Amino acid sequence: MSKPRPLIAGNWKMNGRRADGLALAEAIRAGAGSLAAELLLCPPATLIAQVGEKIKGSGIALGGQDCHWAASGAHTGDIAAPMLADLGCRYVIVGHSERRHGHGETDALVRAKAEAALAAGLIAIVCLGETEADRFRLLYGGSVKPNNCEDILGLANVDGALVGGASLKELDFLTIARTCD
Repeated sequence: MSKPRPLIAGNWKMNGRRADGLALAEAIRAGAGSLAAELLLCPPATLIAQVGEKIKGSGIALGGQDCHWAASGAHTGDIAAPMLADLGCRYVIVGHSERRHGHGETDALVRAKAEAALAAGLIAIVCLGETEADRFRLLYGGSVKPNNCEDILGLANVDGALVGGASLKELDFLTIARTCD
């Protein structure tokens, strides 16, 4: 079995207003060219639809930063996995350490969210911490930057990166992605 295509995911977290987010998406699209890595942008929920339009047809995937475990209901402020799919998302991040620590999310809740994502046809990026497992892509998610990406992406069993702050600078993000070429 061959190694999967590396995934370089940009988690924009709670950053970016419309003008900045759209400019960033456009710049990433323009600079992506033909990379060996698969690119994924996970903007804040307020920008998903508009970023999706900017990257449409580019081969860059769209994702959400979180989803609720229920498909619908009285969950003010949450976003359901089917809603993300309806916006054109292919991926969703669940179990990020910031959600676990800041919102008290447990393994059981993360599992429920991952199952909801799968039921909606999304690929769940399940943040695990330090546990090693097989049969899916393992993304490194700890301060990936242009000056350390070659070492990180060269590690055995690392199949890509979940890029935080560096994904907000198109040149940094694309430099990281080109490391996979």
